Amino acid sequence: MFKFLLWCLLLIVCWPLALLALVLYPLVWIILLPFRIVGIAVEGVLELVKGIIFLPGRLLRTNRTA
Repeated sequence: MFKFLLWCLLLIVCWPLALLALVLYPLVWIILLPFRIVGIAVEGVLELVKGIIFLPGRLLRTNRTA
């Protein structure tokens, strides 16, 4: 909602720029989509490595309390 209000303000102040932003926004989103996918994959790999590194400590902690 906030982005829409900002766009309406831009439309009032400078309508050609607002229309250009309206046209270019989907193109920029499509261009940035592969980077988001890579970011999700890298985050998943890092979480996996973190889980593997902390696994021995978690196993020792559960055995100590049992």
